Amino acid sequence: MAGRDPRADIVDDDPFKQRPKVHKVHARQGNDGTLHFEMNQGGAMNPLLAQFMGMQANKPAQMHTGGIWHFSEEEKKHLRLATAAFTLALGFMWVGGLGSLLGSDPSSWVIQLLLSMPVMLLAVGPAFLLHEIGHKIIAKKNGCWAEFRADPGGLRFGIILAFFLGFLFMAPGAVMVAGLVTRRQNGHIAVAGPLVNFGLFIIGIPIWGLILGITGAFDTPLPDSDLGYLVGGSLIWQQMLIDAGVFWLGANLVLGLFNMIPWGPLDGAKVKDWNETVFFGVISVFAIFVFTWVLGGWSPARLLAYIAGLI
Repeated sequence: MAGRDPRADIVDDDPFKQRPKVHKVHARQGNDGTLHFEMNQGGAMNPLLAQFMGMQANKPAQMHTGGIWHFSEEEKKHLRLATAAFTLALGFMWVGGLGSLLGSDPSSWVIQLLLSMPVMLLAVGPAFLLHEIGHKIIAKKNGCWAEFRADPGGLRFGIILAFFLGFLFMAPGAVMVAGLVTRRQNGHIAVAGPLVNFGLFIIGIPIWGLILGITGAFDTPLPDSDLGYLVGGSLIWQQMLIDAGVFWLGANLVLGLFNMIPWGPLDGAKVKDWNETVFFGVISVFAIFVFTWVLGGWSPARLLAYIAGLI
């Protein structure tokens, strides 16, 4: 691959927020066949827009010296917002939503909610965050401007659905990419997210097996998990650790498989458009793990218990 395109280091916090008024675009062809574009917008042309359209700007776009891992303040704000909303929705899902609240003591329901949220953040947060960062890094490696942007509507819908139904379906946002890429590069950017999830699943097996084995979480007699993490005034931290490990494995598999569906804006559609062999290979790996899990062939809990027993 050639050297990295300097357009990847544009400083603007959020170019997509800019809405320059472009009144007219004039095109004329010279005697030598060259096409000339002239834009009339009553003032200086936005330099970022000029770069994206391949035109000469009145003033060069400002560049920063940051690298691949640069995160603007705007992007950090969106990541924090999406992570907080995602964690809250996961907490509502864990406690069963409004239906569970109506059939239990409100104070106990709130306590279980507050205790479940850090568990879900630890277990599922990396699956979501690193998936998006995987897209971002590969996009920037290919010379594109790429930053995560939260979707407030999707966040609200996910929280409301989880609160009322105890079921989670959320579109927290996506990495916005601007730049010219080939179909192959676009496929690489898209497949990066699911591959990160699969990597997290694989490394999660020995890591969580080691954690659960050292702490002896599976060796301790535990009360019914339906009772939550606070039983008789005692914090059942062993169950919290077990759930974090189980959800780590499960969330990465489910998120990876879902995003490989070849539909709409999901990653699978872009990967399939680039290379069908890669698409069917990646989605098959996720599907085998998920469907054999659903059919009872294996489970994250049994797998981690086995690994922990070897410690």
